[in-house]
Amino acid sequence: MADAASENSMAGAPAPAEPKATGYSWYVLSVLVVVYILNFIDRQIISILAVDIKADLGLSDSDMGFLGGAAFAVFYALFGIPLGRLADNWNRVKLLSIGLTLWSAMTAASGFAYDRLTLTLARMGVGVGEATASPTAYSLISDYFPKRQKATALAIYSSGLYLGGGVSLFIGAVIVESWNRAYPAGGPLGLVGWQAAFLAVGIPGLMLALWVASLREPIRGAMDGSPAASSPTPFREFGKDLSMIVPPLTLWGAWKRGPAALAINVGTAAALAAFAWWMIELTGNLPQWSAVALGYYAVFSWASALRANDPATFRLIWGTPAFICTTLGYGLVALAAYALAFWSAPYAEVVLGLPKQELASILGANGALSGFIGVILGGRAADALRARNPSGRILMILFGVIAPIIPIWIGYTTESAVLFYTMNFLAGLFGAAALGAAAATTQDLVMPQMRGTATAAFFLGTTLIGLSFGPYMVGQISDLTGTVVNGQPVGNLRTGILSLIGVAPVAVALLLYAYRALPEAEATIAERARAATAPA
Repeated sequence: MADAASENSMAGAPAPAEPKATGYSWYVLSVLVVVYILNFIDRQIISILAVDIKADLGLSDSDMGFLGGAAFAVFYALFGIPLGRLADNWNRVKLLSIGLTLWSAMTAASGFAYDRLTLTLARMGVGVGEATASPTAYSLISDYFPKRQKATALAIYSSGLYLGGGVSLFIGAVIVESWNRAYPAGGPLGLVGWQAAFLAVGIPGLMLALWVASLREPIRGAMDGSPAASSPTPFREFGKDLSMIVPPLTLWGAWKRGPAALAINVGTAAALAAFAWWMIELTGNLPQWSAVALGYYAVFSWASALRANDPATFRLIWGTPAFICTTLGYGLVALAAYALAFWSAPYAEVVLGLPKQELASILGANGALSGFIGVILGGRAADALRARNPSGRILMILFGVIAPIIPIWIGYTTESAVLFYTMNFLAGLFGAAALGAAAATTQDLVMPQMRGTATAAFFLGTTLIGLSFGPYMVGQISDLTGTVVNGQPVGNLRTGILSLIGVAPVAVALLLYAYRALPEAEATIAERARAATAPA
């Protein structure tokens, strides 16, 4: 009887209040935004420096597309896999501080590059360091903000992408012109303007890392009412994950899973190598296609190992079509966004003949303002749509695919600088609206202890699809459709940029499938995770 009375009392008790974001939550978010701003300054400053680097090192548009894309993106994506898992198992604040130190040091090291190889190696190092940023930040934000505010918080964090990208143009242009004016024959250590710019933006990150280290680590999963303990052996897990993506350790890992797994792994490696060889023959670009083949082989090896070692996480990520289609669909949005972010400044300088500092100031402000407004409004709209419809956030991603098409077409066919700037603003505004929705959707399709890994998988789409191919595709098409002037090849950047519109139909098809599949996928998360680990 006492038990029944107790049950009745409990049944009549009010439901526990939903956790709320605190003032400290917003403070942490503000620090993470500053980190992300610096992240994108270090990543994107190469855009405004592209014309100077190209002339100084004797590179082509496709070479610059590689340096602005795959040289960074492949290593960013690959190391995001084990570092995302480490973010699920270790102190995220410490991991972010270490990563910030590494990518800042490698950005500064870019200032001492003297050919394509040394600049490529430095860009790879920046990619490895920056791979710590979003898995740790997404996971921290998910533990500082309740689900109803998650897309908004992630959108605010993501605004650092646009603010950093915009500021990088202005900073880069000012430093290059000031340095070259003061030292026309080269300054201290023989450094020219573009090298000084890398040093100027890399060094401050070393000090910012100390600020990040002062943040408090939240209880993992507490905001969702399901606290989760970290792994007692995080670095053992990290070493295991690292061995899943680094050849030839990948072959040993496949062999331990059985002869069939090894045969599939070797066959995949051979197929990707053959594809890379074919593309190298067609384009003559060895670094681009070697990096892409390495990246996709490593991802396949990791996914295969994850399926064997952590079937629940594999099932909720790789085994969920809604997750995959959302990631791929947004990856194609990112392809166009990264391409425009990299090539808009060189296009304005070369095709429209606009002065570097003027275009950097206007494009920088354009990119920062349009991206900031777009990602914040898009995040809020995505949360509002999600409240009415479980698949509502997908509608905002679709908007980010379709809405930029007309501004891109008008902006990159006009000869008017004012119309170019205006259309570039609108394209950035509309494209940015999709990011918060895509990020929040993928976070909601996994369990709390899988969020770092899910973030890494999400960023595989934005990097191995978007960043690896966006800048390079524009540069390669520019080279292929260009002309020869005074014996020198001159690219056709207008055609290269307009080719981005061709990816929209594929993105729409993927996202429409995700729209239909998402409600059931989100409703069955726990059930599918249990089924993946149940004995056969």
